Formats: sequence, C-alpha cells, structure tokens
Amino acid sequence: MKLAGKYVVITGASSGIGEQIAYEVAKRGGIPILLARSKEKLAQIAQHIEQTYGISCLYEQLDVSNEKEVDAVFDRLLASVDIDILVNNAGFGVFRYVEHIDLSEVKQMFNVNVLGLIACTKKVYTHMMKKRSGHIINIASQAGKIATPKSSVYAATKHAVLGFTNSLRMEASMYGIYVTAVNPGPIETNFFTVADTSGEYVKNVKRWMLRPEFVAKRVVDAMLTPTREVNLPVWMHMGSRMYQLFPSLIEKIGKQAFLKK
Repeated sequence: MKLAGKYVVITGASSGIGEQIAYEVAKRGGIPILLARSKEKLAQIAQHIEQTYGISCLYEQLDVSNEKEVDAVFDRLLASVDIDILVNNAGFGVFRYVEHIDLSEVKQMFNVNVLGLIACTKKVYTHMMKKRSGHIINIASQAGKIATPKSSVYAATKHAVLGFTNSLRMEASMYGIYVTAVNPGPIETNFFTVADTSGEYVKNVKRWMLRPEFVAKRVVDAMLTPTREVNLPVWMHMGSRMYQLFPSLIEKIGKQAFLKK
C-alpha cells in the first residue's frame, strides 16, 4: 500500500472529514498525526485507531490561528517524525448577510481558514523542500468557486485558499511536492452547527449532502498522486464550471435557491 508507514498530519482532526480521513489513512497502513483544539476528542480517536487498526498515532492540541502554537507543535513533530503528507482541514464558516456579520467573526474566519492554513503549510513545506518529496492537501470548498448569498466571507476565505493552493502547486512542482485542492459541497458534519444556526440551509440541501466517509475516501485516494483537484459532488462541480462560463445566468437562476441558506 502506498501509504504504508507514511506520516500524515491532519488539522481539524477531532470530528467531521478530518476524523474520517484519519480512519481511512490508518485503514490503508498510514500513520495519522491528529491536530485539533480538543485534546480529549483526539485522545478518543487515537485510541479507536489503535484498537481498530493496530496503529499508534500521535496527537497534539492545536489552534491553527495561534502562530506560536503552530510553530511549537510543528517543531516538536518535525524533530521526531518525517512528515510525508499535510492535510489542512481546520476551518469554519458563518452564513449570514454582510450587514449581520460581526467584524470579529470575519477576522476569525480568515485567521483559521487562510492564515492558519498558510502557517501550517510553511512549517511543513520547507521540510518537504529539503527531502524533495511530499504532498500538501488543502480542504477548500465549492464556495471557493461559486460565490453565493450569505456566504460572502466564507467564500472569500475559500477563494483565498484556492489562490494560495494554485500558486503553491506551481512552486512546489520544482521540488517534487504534490499540492491538491479539495472542493466539496455541503457535508453532513457539525460544521453547520455554527454556519447555519437556524437550520434552514441544512433542511433545504439535506438530500444532496455528502457523507464525510465518502469525502475522506476520495481525499485519501488522491494522496501521493499528482491530483490537481478533487471536486465533489460531480453535479456541483459541473455547476461551478458553468458559473465560470455564464456567471450572470447562473447567478440569476440560482439566487433564490442560494438565499435559502
């Protein structure tokens, strides 16, 4: 198996697709390194992985928006293990009209979704440059391809992630490092506990929501391959392609559906 013995760092690993990616990595013989704010949840996941797959994985408490924590945690990890893959999964969103979003929420979304992702990437990227191999996988979103009402700031952060990822991919290719963007649509996770406090968005899109296990498998399938992007689901990816060609038309057609968030 291509992941056998490979160290895979996963941020936001305490729940959702981060947790499922950890299980899928372990299932395929890789060694997950779990990072998230809740050390208690990470300990439970690590115990489950050891009991189920016989793999002892590392875990560390980390708030990716705290630059000092990022430096300290990755310095400790890099001193003890050879990181092969980084999955930047930590992130959150708030779906509101612009006039109702507090500026503190805007700053926090950018601190976690963009600056935190870049900070983690920089710590691992220089290590990968030296050994001339590795894979950086950034969990972006279809929101980074199609801007919709009520997701202005979240979409802005994911547009930023895609811009960063696309530029980094070209730079990293000179060192044999793969860089992949993962753009999922809505997923059945606790993401919407914060993003959609009214429950209206989940109610309206529930039948189209992706299972986190499915997304995790697709992410792990792409590991250590030159996959540029993973786009899920297919119909939403096709919609984003149409949006690039006919933005005014798609906005007109989709506006009412998007406003149901």
